[in-house]
Amino acid sequence: MKFDAGTLKYDAQGLIPAIAQEAATGDVLMFAWMNAEAVARTLASGQVTYWSRSRQAFWAKGESSGHVQRLLEMRIDCDRDCLLLLVEQAGPACHTNRHACFYTAVRGGAEVEILAPEA
Repeated sequence: MKFDAGTLKYDAQGLIPAIAQEAATGDVLMFAWMNAEAVARTLASGQVTYWSRSRQAFWAKGESSGHVQRLLEMRIDCDRDCLLLLVEQAGPACHTNRHACFYTAVRGGAEVEILAPEA
């Protein structure tokens, strides 16, 4: 069956959540939003493209930093309202220069930094 991005369930703004996971390690790298065109661009180019809500523009991951995400596989959840992107990440995924955006944790009631910025 041919994939049709129009069959995904988007929110009222036409967006769907996308979770980027590093295929080689299983690390959850980041969360962002995609619309149907971002999904299509990602599948056509192999470079993950998101929709930036703040800039109201497409955002090809790594376009300014060089920290590109190459799509290896796109997975759709059972409700068709969330995407899991298995990626090959070049450099840090987070704009804070960390491997992943999830770099703080709540441990023993305190918020602690668990990932330092890369050199």
